This record gives sequence, C-alpha cells and structure tokens, in this order.
Amino acid sequence: MKTTAEILRETRASRGALTGEREKKNAALRAIAGRLLSEQATILEANRLDVEAARSRYGEVMLDRLTLTGARIEAMAQGVLDVEALPDLEGRVLSRVERPNGLVIEKVSVPLGVVAIIYESRPNVTSDAAALALKSGNAVVLRGGREAFCSNRAVVQAIRLGLEDAGLPPELVGFVEDTDHASAEELMRAVGLVDLLIPRGGAGLIRRCIENARVPCIQTGTGICHIFVDASADLNMALKVIENAKASRPSVCNAEEVLLVHRDVAAAFLPRLRKCLTQDRVARGLPPVELRLDDKAAAIIPGTPAGKEDFDTEFLDYILAVAVVEDVNAAIRHIARHSTGHSEAILTRDEANAAAFTAQVDAAAVYVNASTRFTDGGEFGLGCEMGISTQKLHARGPMGLEELNSYKYIVRGDGQIR
Repeated sequence: MKTTAEILRETRASRGALTGEREKKNAALRAIAGRLLSEQATILEANRLDVEAARSRYGEVMLDRLTLTGARIEAMAQGVLDVEALPDLEGRVLSRVERPNGLVIEKVSVPLGVVAIIYESRPNVTSDAAALALKSGNAVVLRGGREAFCSNRAVVQAIRLGLEDAGLPPELVGFVEDTDHASAEELMRAVGLVDLLIPRGGAGLIRRCIENARVPCIQTGTGICHIFVDASADLNMALKVIENAKASRPSVCNAEEVLLVHRDVAAAFLPRLRKCLTQDRVARGLPPVELRLDDKAAAIIPGTPAGKEDFDTEFLDYILAVAVVEDVNAAIRHIARHSTGHSEAILTRDEANAAAFTAQVDAAAVYVNASTRFTDGGEFGLGCEMGISTQKLHARGPMGLEELNSYKYIVRGDGQIR
C-alpha cells in the first residue's frame, strides 16, 4: 500500500497532463461514465460488503447514505456526463485592461492544482469529486471513510480505467487507502502538495480539518436548516414542502432540522403537521418523524419535549425540532442564533416578510416558498458538487467548476519599464 505522501507526489506530478487538454478532459469524462456503468456489478458487490459490515453499527438512515443501487450508479454516471457538458472555464479571460503605458493586463482563470477531499459514508462523492476536478483541470486526491472503503475503491478503479481509455494518467485521481486518522492529518499538513482541502462529512470531521489544516481548507456541510411558516403561508403547500425537506432524505446536509411556526397559525397548523408527519406516513408504510417541541408547540400538540441541544443539532434522522415564534423578526433572530449558514427558508405570501427574510438571514442559500433540499450542485445546474461551503471567502454554497478555479494575471508589453 502506497503512503499518503507517495500518492500526493504522484498525483501532483500527473497534473500537467490536463493543461490545455479540453477535448481529452471531455473524452475522459465520457469514458469514466461508461466505465461506471460497465463496472456496475463490481461496484455493487463492493458496496454490499460495506453495507453488511456497517449494518451492526448504523441505523437505517445512515445505511441509506452508504448504499448504492443500480439506479444510483446510473445517476453517478449521468452526473459525470452533466459535468462534461458544462463550459470549460480553464483559460477564460475574466477581465482585460489596457493601461495608458500600453501594457495589456488580463485576469485569466486557472485550476487550483491538486484538490484533496476527505469525506464520509457516501460513495457517490467519489465520482462527483473526480468529475469536477478533472473538468476544471485539477488533479484530485480522495480519502473516504472506512465504512465505504470497498465501494470507494471500486469506483476509483472504474474512474482510472476511464482515464486510461482516454489516454490520461490514472494517477490524476489519487486514492488514499489508509483510513486511519493519521492519513487525514497528513492531508491537512501537506503544504506544497495540496492546494485546497475539502472536508465533507459530520461536524467532527469538519471541525478537525478547520482547526488542524495547514493547507487552505473549505468549511462545508453541517446543515442545521430551518423553515419558517409565516402567518400568511399557504398551509397546504407548507405541509408538502416540510415533509419533503425533512423526510425525503433526512441523512443529507440540506434536510430540514428545525421548523419555526408563526404564533398566529400555530394552533391551526401544528395538528395538521403532526398528522402529516406521523399518522399519515405510518399509514403509507413510511417512517414517522419525531417532533421535539418547545413549550409553546407542546401546549398545542403532543410530542417529545425539546432538550437543551435540540435546536443546535444536525439530526440527520427522522427528527424535527419545532418552535413557535412571534413573527418574522423573531424567526430571523432564532436563525441567527442557531444557523450553521447552510440553507434557510420562509414560506409566506407576504412580499415584505419575504424581502426581510432574504435580506437579513445570513446563509449560503435562502429560499422563499421552496424546500431546502434543492441546495445541491446538480439542482443548481453545476452538474454535481464538491461540497456545500458554509463560509464566505472564495466559495459559498454548492461548489462547482468555478469554485475549483483561481486566476492569474497575464501581462503583455512591448519593452515597458517602470
């Protein structure tokens, strides 16, 4: 097994093979999509081993994050093709200035170099990250968690076969097989070998990277996402949006974790919400959502009393914290105290309240009358994503091709001196 340092050096040395190779990059992505499909049986068998090993340690929601199916592999391949179809940003002239002395100064988009990503549970991240990195002209080093090791290795093998099919070095996609903490820490300290580190996983992983990384690092992922039901909201629409945001896939970072309800509609809305998320779901053979209620909500409907940490927890499960608030301003203040800056939504027919919410709520994505589940690279037209950045410098929200590029200035003269 190669060391992390050896993998990093190999990947960095291979990166020049992409420079200016627009057609080769696209051919490689098409070949990778084909290999994901042709190697599907191998990938599914590897995934089966991971899921069986994880079954005694994880609940059904987290197992869903880990599980691949034929349909999910087809979606992975389509995601790669979606990235291939995007415009190539390498070499794009962002601005051009001609100075009085005759110098022509162009600001030109360039790849970052080598992007490393540390991620947990979801094997589809492997193909998403590779596709975005290659299309943007970057090499990538992937380090997944031990729970998805067999799956990730099988997906990487398919990707490397695709690179070879297109005449590119397979080392462009590095894969760290060591899943101990030491290998993650080595990536965090790889100054001169890693140009950007992206952690994708739980709050603990992200915090460890932010606190210990010596290479540039993007803060991603943790999503304590709120939906506020305003007094003027269409309550039928609200039920549909909330069930989607909470229960369509609760294990992902854009799932709703907290519901805020305007006091003027709480008595009418909360009993309907409880029926929708509990009895109605059970009747359809679906898992019910546990409601953790503040005092005001608990005075209206039965549920679990909200604990001290429930409004600051990313449950990633069929659990929803619920609070009744005075008005839109109280909702904004609550979100300011508890948000992780990921995705926040207001359901309202009041344009003034919508404007106040979108102006004052500080998050990567702010929604009016839509589910938070749309915070996703594919849904935003980016093909797929490297992660959801919850910080403000360099990248914010779903990270696509543009966020994997930097720029440099190219200055042309005719003998000018200063």
